Parts: sequence; C-alpha cells; structure tokens
Amino acid sequence: MHASTARASAARLHGGLLATATALALLPCAALAQQHDHAGAHAAETATHSHAREPAAAALPASARAEQAAGQASTPEAAAQMDHAAMGHGVPATPVDHSGMDHATHAPADAVPANDRAAGDHAAMDHATMDHAAMGHAAPSTPAVPPQPQSTEHPGMDHAGMDHSGMDHGARAAAPTAPIEPIPTPTDADRAAAFPPVQGHRVHDNGIHSYVLLDQLEAWDADPGTGLGWAGQAWIGTDLDRVWLRSEGERVDGHTEAASVEVLYGRSVARWWDVVAGIRHNVQPGGSQDFAAIGLIGLAPYKFEVAATAYIGQSGQTAATVEVEYETLLTNRLVLQSTLEATVHGRDDARRGIGSGLGTVEAGLRLRYEFTRRFAPYIGVVHERAFGGTADLRRGDNGDVEDTRVVAGLRFWF
Repeated sequence: MHASTARASAARLHGGLLATATALALLPCAALAQQHDHAGAHAAETATHSHAREPAAAALPASARAEQAAGQASTPEAAAQMDHAAMGHGVPATPVDHSGMDHATHAPADAVPANDRAAGDHAAMDHATMDHAAMGHAAPSTPAVPPQPQSTEHPGMDHAGMDHSGMDHGARAAAPTAPIEPIPTPTDADRAAAFPPVQGHRVHDNGIHSYVLLDQLEAWDADPGTGLGWAGQAWIGTDLDRVWLRSEGERVDGHTEAASVEVLYGRSVARWWDVVAGIRHNVQPGGSQDFAAIGLIGLAPYKFEVAATAYIGQSGQTAATVEVEYETLLTNRLVLQSTLEATVHGRDDARRGIGSGLGTVEAGLRLRYEFTRRFAPYIGVVHERAFGGTADLRRGDNGDVEDTRVVAGLRFWF
C-alpha cells in the first residue's frame, strides 16, 4: 500500500513541473502579440488624424469635430497634432506646443455625450500653461458677438499677474457729511424778525364781550294797514356771567298790539347752557304789567336753540314761554330758519284776551341770504293759532283764531 501512495505522489509532481515549463515557453509569444496590437492601433490613429486635416473636415458640424478631437487626444502623439478647428479657434498656422496641456481629465469619446464633448474637452485644458503665442488663431471676418458699449474688459492687461488682494473693490466714496454751503448761525436780528413781540396780548377768559342780534325785523300786509314786528336780544359780560336784554312786539296800522322788554342776569351752568333770572315788563296788551322771570337758554343736541322762561306776575298771574329755533344751511349763504313758539297761561285774563291753558302757538319759516354773516335779508311765512280760552275770547271780540301772513325783513348782528 505504501508503494502505491508513493507512485501517486510522483505522478502529481511530474504534472506540476510539466505545466510550469509550458507557461514559461508561451510567455514570449504573448509579448509579441501585444506589441503587434499596439502597432495596429497606432496605424489606425495616424490614418484618422490624416483624414481630419483634410478640407472636408471643416464642413463637419461642431459636435462631430469635437468627437474627432476627443478621439485623437487619447494618446500623446495624437494630442500633439490636435485639430483646432473643433475648438473654434480655426486651423493653426504653425505647429502648436501642447506639451504643457493637461489631457489627464479627457474622458473617452464613447463615455461623454456628443453635445458635451467639445465644451468638456476645452474646459479641461490647462490654458494657463498653453503657449498661445505659437497659436496662429485666424481672425474671423466678422465678430461673432457684437461689442458691448460699456464693457469692462481690458485686453491689454495681464490679469493673471495682478495682485487683487490689495485692491479694495467694495469701498465706495463716502458722501460728504458737511453741507456744501454752511448754515449761518441765527443772530438776534433774525430771531426778532421771526418772532415779533406781541403787544397787549392777554387771556380772554375774563374779558368783557358784547353781542347784539336783531333776529326779526319784518313787515307784512295786515287788514287793515301794514304790520311791523321785531324780536331781538343782546348780552354783555364774560363767558360765565352776562346781562341779557330781550325784546319783542308787533304794531299794526300804527298801533302797538303787543310789546315786552326783559332784563335778565345769566350764569353759565354747563357747556352751551345758561340760567337766566330777572324781570319782564309788558307794555301791551291791556296796559303795563310786570313779571319776575327765570329760565334756561342754550343749545340742545343737534343744534336746536332753546329758550324756556317762566313768569310770575302781579295778582298771581303766571305764564311760560318756550321757543325752539333750528337753522338749515342750504348753501354757505342761503339759510332756512325754522321757529316754533308756544305760550301757556295760568289763569284767565279777559282784559288782555288771555285764557288759561295753552294760549297761542306760532310757527315760522324764514329763508335768508347772507351777503355777509352780519347782514341778511329774508322772506318767509308765519302761521299763528289760538287755543282754549284764548281762542274763545278772540271769537267773542270778532277776532281771528288763526292768522297766516307772508313777511319780508332783515336780520343783522354786531
């Protein structure tokens, strides 16, 4: 059994020696075959390069010429004779020194798309080491791109050798902070001219003021004769304390039908409101008569002028009068004045034609035109009606319970 094992080991050793000898014998043959392949590839590249330099290559599209240039640059010999027509520089007039060109980044032609090969190969070149002086770039007959009117390129400058680190490109000229013409310093004369002294100025809270208003001075056609009426008021004093004077009356055909005068003291108790108190003297009707008066004068909301007064007379006679007035501005000068007046009596007074209760109500519309704020003529219509015992007394005297008249007059104040 040991003999058979020895024979098997000798057989394996013999086979391994035979295989090693065979490999050593075939090694020179493989080297010759590889050299032959390289020679064939070099011949093919030379033929391709010769065809690319023919005039027909100039008619190829830019992408095709870029593919040819990429294929020829695969070896150092072919890169030395690169066709510059594919680079867009034209055919060089003299041989180009491509020894400094960096072709290490060129990718195989079959691995790059056709549209990107020309741009990619040209961008991968190391233009900083190229000898552009040896290139005979032919000048084109017409510029490919029109020159820009505000171009900042400087062809004669060597930007590669310039030291940009010391240049301050972000700094701008600082705007001048001082005015071009200095502002002169104000003098005492300038201040005196700008702020003249005020003579006689004082606070008006305690000043004495006055106001006179003749609200109605009008005439109308009466039966018989012509009627004349008036109503006015005046005051003098401060903003808090005033003396009031009021008067109203009527005359028909030269005879005084009614007339009264009031003297009142007024005290401001609220904004727009005064309390008044004083005396009233009636001239007509029925002879003279005096009353003590107390009332309220002011401007109600929505600009209604209100005057309410109560009277206490001789022999216990009492009366009250309420007047409301409102003005509507149709234009800046045309004003419509509406008035309403009601009178109430405490008891009958047959001599004066007065009955207890509601006596008379008078409503009027007067349209005025203000030539100035102080002077305005007007026209209007007035309607008066008697009620209760007053109406009965007028009927007994053959008088009119109702009276409507058209009036024309003047309104002025100072």
